[in-house]
Amino acid sequence: MNTHKALLAALLVPLGATLAVAPAASAATPSTPAAASAAADAAAFRSPEAALDRVAHPLRTTEPRGNLADLRPFGRMVGDAKVVGLGEATHSSHEFVTLKHRALRYLVEEKGFRAFALETAWSSGLRIDAYLLRGEGDLKQIMDEEFQGTYRWWNNAEYRDLLQWMRAYNVEHPDDPVRFVGDDNGFAGAELYDKVTAYAAAIRPELAANLTGLYQGLRPATDAETYVNDYFAKPIAERKELAERTGRAVELLKQHPGADADAHAWALQHATAIHQMTTLYAFDWDDPRSIPGAMLYRDRVMAENVAWWQQRTGDKIMISAHNGHIALKSYAPDHYPKVQGDFLRERLGTGYLSVGLTFDHGAFNAFNQDGVPERFTAAPAAPGTAEHTLDKVRYRDFVVDLRNTPAAARTWLSTPHTVKNIGATYPGIADAPRIRLAQTHDILIHLQQVEAARMLK
Repeated sequence: MNTHKALLAALLVPLGATLAVAPAASAATPSTPAAASAAADAAAFRSPEAALDRVAHPLRTTEPRGNLADLRPFGRMVGDAKVVGLGEATHSSHEFVTLKHRALRYLVEEKGFRAFALETAWSSGLRIDAYLLRGEGDLKQIMDEEFQGTYRWWNNAEYRDLLQWMRAYNVEHPDDPVRFVGDDNGFAGAELYDKVTAYAAAIRPELAANLTGLYQGLRPATDAETYVNDYFAKPIAERKELAERTGRAVELLKQHPGADADAHAWALQHATAIHQMTTLYAFDWDDPRSIPGAMLYRDRVMAENVAWWQQRTGDKIMISAHNGHIALKSYAPDHYPKVQGDFLRERLGTGYLSVGLTFDHGAFNAFNQDGVPERFTAAPAAPGTAEHTLDKVRYRDFVVDLRNTPAAARTWLSTPHTVKNIGATYPGIADAPRIRLAQTHDILIHLQQVEAARMLK
């Protein structure tokens, strides 16, 4: 696979119930509650897993349907946050998606959340949102056409089920729907150009003509994967010239607000999404020195798109992305200088909450080094890694608030440990970074085992 495709695959993705296990019986059970408490305190000072035992909350299941009572502790941890980022240690494992589906159900039904943001194109988000709101189009066709190239990992049965639940919820609650946001900038679909020029034509015909000229040769006429591959075949100078043109289109729209402020805001955002794509693709992806700058730009864009939606609509939003994106600090600063979660914390303060998802062992889908989709297996975590310690906590699957832990746990959480961090391509550039969990996430959900997601195409 050539250099730019390998980097896109690695960096631009985008593109039965699990029961809690009861704590094991101790060899010598304290005879009184006071003795039991003292023993627990002593144990907490000796090991981080014992300290985490005291504050971890078991998950009844990772599957999306059924009673949600076991997520009440998670709800208390979320508090009044407006944006909650749920991560994943792989892009294509069944339990990570079904757990997000379950968490979204809880946040919608119990905490008033009304939007789901995914690491996919802004234009894809608009098309999916139209399906969820009004039933426009066929879901299978939409997923097949929008989740292509490095976004293909979202074209699985688990995300189909999540979207079907959102559609069913909206049918039942037409006046209070759940919305879908694509916050990424890996592609800009034809509908964005159409929406921008239609707005311009409605307020000033000559403005529409100017925008059409600036967008000449950009509006997609092929499928997304072919479009992106053809785009990267253009010389870097041409890609930079296209980015300059889309930037002029944004500035031109800013100068013509029209009478309808809301319509102008949306048209400007759609034009901005086009410019976000062309700007990202104007980086020199064949020069390794350009990659950190490209990644910095991409994560900033994902944060800005989420923040724009939240502030424009007032919706509370749950974000789905890789752990490395929703984190408060970069997992790999040399490649990702500053990430989406860091930008959102800077912008929203404690209104943004980062939830990391880890696992001990299991399976996942990813591109191999030749760019071919493949199913991989991750062995149980090795001693010394974060997951090895987390898997010693008495619950099979659990959630823990990293902001409120005993001293022994705080010390361990503040120390760098290796974690699994598997992206779109495996092996990748940052599969096993050393991070300080306490500085990287507010909440952690640990799963003992995961299986590969069920791909639809």
